[in-house]
Amino acid sequence: MALDLLTGTREPTGAPRATGARARRVASGALRLASLLVAVAVGSFALVSASPVDPVQAYVGAEARSLSPEQLAQIEARWGLDEPPLTRFLAWAGNVVSGDLGRSQIYGEPVATVIADRFAASLSLMALAWLFSGVLGFGLGVLAGATRGRVVDRVLTWWAYTLASAPTFWVGLLLLYVFAVSLQWAPVCCAAPIGTLPGEASLLERLHHLILPAATLSVVGISPTLLHTRQATIEVMASDHVAFARAQGERRAGLVLHRVLRNAAGPALMLQFASVGELFGGSVLAEQVFTYPGLGEATTQAALRQDIPLLLGIAMFTAVLVFVGNALGDLAHRWADPRLREAVG
Repeated sequence: MALDLLTGTREPTGAPRATGARARRVASGALRLASLLVAVAVGSFALVSASPVDPVQAYVGAEARSLSPEQLAQIEARWGLDEPPLTRFLAWAGNVVSGDLGRSQIYGEPVATVIADRFAASLSLMALAWLFSGVLGFGLGVLAGATRGRVVDRVLTWWAYTLASAPTFWVGLLLLYVFAVSLQWAPVCCAAPIGTLPGEASLLERLHHLILPAATLSVVGISPTLLHTRQATIEVMASDHVAFARAQGERRAGLVLHRVLRNAAGPALMLQFASVGELFGGSVLAEQVFTYPGLGEATTQAALRQDIPLLLGIAMFTAVLVFVGNALGDLAHRWADPRLREAVG
């Protein structure tokens, strides 16, 4: 409460303090994002510039042998590759600050347009895999923690550790062989039937082509959430208030439903949102295995053909995506845990 000098009455100060704390958190987050983007921009440009692959040779391919040195020099001059690295970085950074990420060399479109179109295709894949891995990982983690030491817990823990050590591309190839080649339950590749544009395919057809890539990412992404939730469940089950409730005669199902789920949900949500970066990295491999035309496939093509503007644009976009995922995870953790809301509110 604060004393109003004009009226002599006291006014609540909680709202102004909460608003000020919220403003400070937003300003701090904006500063961290800006510093992250600067670090990613400098690091990415340095790595691309130090690459032994010649961008012109990678872009032209085998036809480079038929071009004269003068023609190759003209291509370098057109792309600005004849300038010193520092000059090229400052010019690129200036364009980025003004909102221009450059033009993709292999797609012939603005980098922002390529990223937006390809991410729209990857978003359904990543969202579906994120949802499945989160729900299954949390549910199985609670089950394993509530049955600690029993057969169910041992099987789930062994399964989680096995999946955690399995490469994404290996899981994708295994699912592709079993369900697409052997059983022929799912298509082998693409985001739509061959000969059909993705925009012309029906929802059922797109889901049919999406199920195997999404299952690949889901299977790989279940392990961290499962193991983390299992440990959180074990800690809650060993707490004093759960022991008191058990002494009062409350059964295991009631303990899990009323006392464990809420306490274990906060860390699981934070971990799930924070795994956006790993999810994008896995989508790069999954999209290559299933020839899925998303942002991961564009990243691979940009790396193989040294499309520097597109590579740098994807690096900046990925940094923002990971930062937003971590911020959302922090907010979800505070929402799920009342103690954190009281501490920061």
